[in-house]
Amino acid sequence: MKRLLLVNGPNLNRLGVREVNVYGKGTLATLETEMKQEAEKLGVELECFQSNHEGVLIDIIHEADDIYEGIILNPGAFTHYSYAIRDAIASISIPVIEVHISNIHQRESFRHESVTAAATTGQIVGFGFYGYKLALFALMEKLREA
Repeated sequence: MKRLLLVNGPNLNRLGVREVNVYGKGTLATLETEMKQEAEKLGVELECFQSNHEGVLIDIIHEADDIYEGIILNPGAFTHYSYAIRDAIASISIPVIEVHISNIHQRESFRHESVTAAATTGQIVGFGFYGYKLALFALMEKLREA
């Protein structure tokens, strides 16, 4: 059975409370439950992880290379300035799909650039929680092609 990792970065533990007009009312727990159920339908195991700390996210990305077949990653605000997370993604051999709940290109100008995207297999933005499912489907397709 394929094993995948869902990684959520800073402030995503506040889903359902933080800026519900942007991120919706769904919680991180709801998102993780829905994603695990969707993965199960596809016959894959999905583990979920969240951290507000850059170094912890870098460590989990590095460790994932030896444990999982792919990563779905929402780096949160680190998207816009963390060259360290970008380099961590570039250093691993498994595919990474970057996902964002909101359309980062329609928000404040400082959110328009993703320094991490160039190191990923692809990026999905603006589809709410459904974007995570799209990332799962895209990741599964990428693994089938390999």
